[in-house]
Formats: sequence, structure tokens, C-alpha cells
Amino acid sequence: MAGVITCDRAPVADGRRTPLIVTEDVDLLDDLLRLCAAAGARPEVHHGVPERRGSWESAPLVLVGDDAVERVRGVARRRGVVLVGRDQDDSGVWQRAVEIGADHVLVLPDGEQWLMDRIADVAEGVGRPALTVGVIGGRGGAGASTLACALAVTSAKSGRRTLLVDADPLGGGLDVLLGGEAAEGMRWPAFAQSRGRVAGGALEESLPEMHALRVLSWDRGDTVAVPPEAVRAVLAAARRRGGAVVVDLPRRVDEGAAEALAQLDLGLLVVPPELRAVAAAKRVASGVGMVLRDLRVVVGPRRGRMAAALDPEEVARLLGLPLAGELPVEGALSVAQGGGHPPGGAARGPLARFCAAFWERVPVATGDGGAE
Repeated sequence: MAGVITCDRAPVADGRRTPLIVTEDVDLLDDLLRLCAAAGARPEVHHGVPERRGSWESAPLVLVGDDAVERVRGVARRRGVVLVGRDQDDSGVWQRAVEIGADHVLVLPDGEQWLMDRIADVAEGVGRPALTVGVIGGRGGAGASTLACALAVTSAKSGRRTLLVDADPLGGGLDVLLGGEAAEGMRWPAFAQSRGRVAGGALEESLPEMHALRVLSWDRGDTVAVPPEAVRAVLAAARRRGGAVVVDLPRRVDEGAAEALAQLDLGLLVVPPELRAVAAAKRVASGVGMVLRDLRVVVGPRRGRMAAALDPEEVARLLGLPLAGELPVEGALSVAQGGGHPPGGAARGPLARFCAAFWERVPVATGDGGAE
């Protein structure tokens, strides 16, 4: 059981990532140390209020055993205090929590997963979550994967921590599009058994690095899907790292894609300015809109053979979605990719300028984004 008294999250004061445990209960201490070890944290342990000045105030998380309430009563109030007990039937625990200013009341063993997640947040230095943008094609060949790569490349070039996620197992692999199919690192099948909480730092370090960003793509094997629980766990870990996460999505909304959509801040639907493309995109938008609330249209470039190309505003009107912009024509894109240059890699190219303008309109924290 875990109960909440206030909703504030404890700050990571002075950069510290060491939780504080206050208890003399040997069995309870063993349980708390076990949870800290599982979450990758090394706690500071005391029987009462620490004698060292500032230790109580600066700890990012304080776990007070129910046996230690009398010893901490009267200490300076602060956020991030959890009162931990064992007796499910002890109604007085709530009153004692109020007396010491605890934010949460937790009873073991029922609250173990909740507590381990909070300890892991401290160990990872969780701050502002990443801005997560999904890109999906309104029809096949609309250029969604190219735009996803370009958004990620321009984000990384600006100094943001950036992760590009290939959520389309039938797309051929974004690592190939980036020229990094031989790069060392883990691909989606390695995370197929992931459940619960995945460590954000370990995830990032395990992935191939290409063009100053990390890429989670598919390998060349036969695996064409991972369980939705794994998609949820991996994307949640990526978001906790801060910065920007760009997700290339399939047009078919299956369980895995629905999990990815549920973690997006916004989606970009790429639609060529043709009537048939709009008709196809309307079906895609209908499925995506059941999960994602903020979906916007990016109209594909007008090419010379499109004699009856629709205006971008008309495409957005027909779809009933806000217009995010019109992709420019970048004639040398295929040649650049053949030479090992990724989409958006040419700083002065039209596509890079489009993506840079997008990130300026949708601000995102730079650098570590407040994470580890």
C-alpha cells in the first residue's frame, strides 16, 4: 500500500542522489537496502536525525521507518519524506505521517514497486522529461522516416540529448537511413523481455551512436514486433533522460504503436499534397487520434509532376488538423544519403532549416534536460 499526502516531488538538492534512511528496525532496514540496491542507489543510513549538518535537508529522498517517528518529530519540515511501515491495519500511521510532515505513507511489501521507482528516480537524477515527438506517414512513401531522422539530427546538432526511436518494424531500419547499420549497439529485439522500469542511463549507453544522437532501431533478423509492455518500459526510460525523443511510427496502430502514441507530446502526420494521399491520411489520423490528442499536419513537398497539388491550408482543412508546416524540396537528398550524410545533415539545406524552425517553435530543454 502507498498513500499520498501531498503531490510535490522532492528536489535533487545540491546534485545529491543519495537517499537517506532513518530506522532502527533491522528487518525493515534489510528490505529498504534491498530495494535501494535493486534501484541502483547507495543510501545513507541513520538511527535518528543525522548529526551531520544539512544531511536531512539536502537528501533528495528520506525514508523514515515507523519505529523512528519519535526520533524525527520536531525536525525541520521538508518535501520528499516517506513514512515506511509494515502493519497494514495500523490506522494511526497517517496521523504520525502528518506529525513529521511526510509526503507519503507506504506499507511493505505491497508498496515495494512504487518505492523502488522513487528510489530509482533519485539514482538517475530524473528532471524534466524529454519532449517526445512522433512522426507518421499519411500514406506509404510520404517521407515520414526522412523527417523523423532530420528532426533528430538537427536536435542533436543544437546540443540536445536526442534519441531516435524506430517504432516501425517493417520500415527497413532507421539505422540504414542514417548510414549506421553496422554500428555497434543493441536493437529492439534485445529489449523484447523488458518489463517494469528500465534504467535510462543504461538504455542510452547500450544504443548505437550516430551523428551525435542515440538510435533504437531494428536488426536484420526475423523479429517484427516486441510486446507492448517492452515498448512502454523502453520509451518511459528514454523520456526520463530529458532532451528530445523522436519516434518514427507505423501507419497501422497495433498494441505496440498504441503504447508509443500514449507517450508522445505531439505527433506529426506527413501528407503529400494530393487528394488520394489526403484520403489515406484521414484513415490514419482517425486511428492515431484515438490515442494521441495533439496531432498536426506536415504537408509534403510540392514536386514538379504534381500539376494539381493542394495548398497546405487545404490539406489541413480537409483533415481537420492544425498545420505544422510544409516540407521543402531538397533535390540532393538522395545523393547526400548515398555519400553518408543523414537527412537534415546539411546545416544550410532546406530540410535542416525546416527542422530547426520546428524546434524553435516547440522549445525543449538543452543538454541533459535536467536528467542524469
